[in-house]
Amino acid sequence: MDTIKNRDQYEALREEGYSKDKAARIANTQNAGKKGGKASNYESRTKEELYQKAREIDIDGRSNMNKQELINALRNN
Repeated sequence: MDTIKNRDQYEALREEGYSKDKAARIANTQNAGKKGGKASNYESRTKEELYQKAREIDIDGRSNMNKQELINALRNN
Protein backbone atom coordinates (compact mmCIF):
# COMPACT_ATOMS: atom_id res chain seq x y z
CA MET A 1 0.00 0.00 0.00
CA ASP A 2 2.28 2.74 -1.19
CA THR A 3 -0.63 5.17 -1.41
CA ILE A 4 -0.96 5.61 2.37
CA LYS A 5 0.12 9.16 3.27
CA ASN A 6 0.28 8.66 7.03
CA ARG A 7 1.54 5.11 7.60
CA ASP A 8 1.71 5.41 11.42
CA GLN A 9 -1.88 6.56 11.66
CA TYR A 10 -2.99 3.82 9.26
CA GLU A 11 -1.31 1.13 11.38
CA ALA A 12 -2.78 2.55 14.60
CA LEU A 13 -6.27 2.54 13.09
CA ARG A 14 -5.86 -1.05 11.90
CA GLU A 15 -4.80 -2.06 15.42
CA GLU A 16 -7.98 -0.42 16.75
CA GLY A 17 -10.04 -2.62 14.45
CA TYR A 18 -10.75 -0.29 11.53
CA SER A 19 -11.09 -1.94 8.12
CA LYS A 20 -8.24 -1.50 5.64
CA ASP A 21 -10.39 0.81 3.49
CA LYS A 22 -11.59 3.00 6.35
CA ALA A 23 -8.11 3.25 7.88
CA ALA A 24 -6.67 4.21 4.47
CA ARG A 25 -9.34 6.87 3.90
CA ILE A 26 -8.65 8.45 7.27
CA ALA A 27 -4.85 8.24 6.94
CA ASN A 28 -5.04 9.81 3.47
CA THR A 29 -7.11 12.85 4.42
CA GLN A 30 -5.47 16.24 4.07
CA ASN A 31 -5.41 16.75 7.83
CA ALA A 32 -4.45 13.15 8.70
CA GLY A 33 -2.97 12.94 12.16
CA LYS A 34 -4.17 16.35 13.30
CA LYS A 35 -6.50 16.45 16.25
CA GLY A 36 -9.98 17.72 15.72
CA GLY A 37 -12.48 18.74 18.36
CA LYS A 38 -12.08 18.90 22.09
CA ALA A 39 -14.07 15.75 22.94
CA SER A 40 -12.21 13.23 25.08
CA ASN A 41 -11.39 9.90 23.53
CA TYR A 42 -13.68 7.00 24.32
CA GLU A 43 -11.11 5.14 26.41
CA SER A 44 -10.91 7.98 28.93
CA ARG A 45 -14.67 8.07 29.42
CA THR A 46 -16.56 6.04 32.02
CA LYS A 47 -18.82 3.19 31.01
CA GLU A 48 -21.80 5.32 32.08
CA GLU A 49 -20.69 8.19 29.82
CA LEU A 50 -20.30 5.78 26.92
CA TYR A 51 -23.70 4.27 27.66
CA GLN A 52 -25.33 7.71 27.63
CA LYS A 53 -23.71 8.53 24.27
CA ALA A 54 -24.88 5.17 22.89
CA ARG A 55 -28.35 5.98 24.19
CA GLU A 56 -28.30 9.38 22.45
CA ILE A 57 -27.65 7.76 19.09
CA ASP A 58 -29.90 4.76 19.82
CA ILE A 59 -27.42 1.89 19.59
CA ASP A 60 -29.29 -1.41 19.94
CA GLY A 61 -28.17 -3.76 22.71
CA ARG A 62 -26.26 -1.08 24.60
CA SER A 63 -27.58 -2.15 28.00
CA ASN A 64 -25.84 -5.53 27.68
CA MET A 65 -22.50 -4.14 26.45
CA ASN A 66 -19.31 -3.79 28.45
CA LYS A 67 -17.11 -0.71 28.09
CA GLN A 68 -15.07 -2.04 25.14
CA GLU A 69 -18.21 -3.17 23.31
CA LEU A 70 -19.72 0.31 23.79
CA ILE A 71 -16.53 1.88 22.41
CA ASN A 72 -16.60 -0.40 19.36
CA ALA A 73 -20.29 0.26 18.76
CA LEU A 74 -19.82 4.03 19.00
CA ARG A 75 -16.85 3.97 16.62
CA ASN A 76 -18.67 1.86 14.07
CA ASN A 77 -21.94 3.76 14.13
